[in-house]
Amino acid sequence: MKYRLIVLFFSAILSVNAQDALRFETEVEAIQKKYDTVYGTSDETIVFTGSSSIRMWHDVQDRFPGHQVVNTGFGGSEASDLSHYLYDLILRFHPEKVFIYEGDNDIFAGKKPKRVRNDIRQIINSIHRNDSTVQIVLIAAKPSIARWNLKGKYKRLNQKLESLANAHPLVEYADVWHPMLDGSKVKQDIFIEDGLHMNQKGYQIWYDVLKSFVN
Repeated sequence: MKYRLIVLFFSAILSVNAQDALRFETEVEAIQKKYDTVYGTSDETIVFTGSSSIRMWHDVQDRFPGHQVVNTGFGGSEASDLSHYLYDLILRFHPEKVFIYEGDNDIFAGKKPKRVRNDIRQIINSIHRNDSTVQIVLIAAKPSIARWNLKGKYKRLNQKLESLANAHPLVEYADVWHPMLDGSKVKQDIFIEDGLHMNQKGYQIWYDVLKSFVN
């Protein structure tokens, strides 16, 4: 009886997560249609995926002109959402390298860093079950003006992401947290009006950090 209750409990959790992820169905379909027309199946591909900080990086392809870059970011997403759409947003492109930005919205939604780490570990394992040669880069959760009150939790999450990367030879950790700081405070001039999403100065910082991982 106890075992049955445990199974029902976790089944309910999975069902809720799947229903939550369905809110992105239209956006994910639009991403697929976009790349159906421009994606070259014979070219080596780098996928950038995750939440709105990726989705709003509109010139990411221009930043890395020597590579075929696919941007499958979907705004408001959490790691569990990316896990749900893993084939649609990552695997179908047969990438050689994947950059993942998740955790920002998870922490804001009240999830504990350990749970986010476990969700991202599941994503990593699923990617490597499909293709064990894929290189994965975990982009650190960024600091922001709007969510600076949660900085302690973001720092703990980043420590867990870095440890996760260190434990796997094909996973790397890209620290965008510290370059976005001015001393002990977050830089004020690298965000748009909402204090959460970045302007071009913010994305320049990301480019400076990530270019060595791309090349």
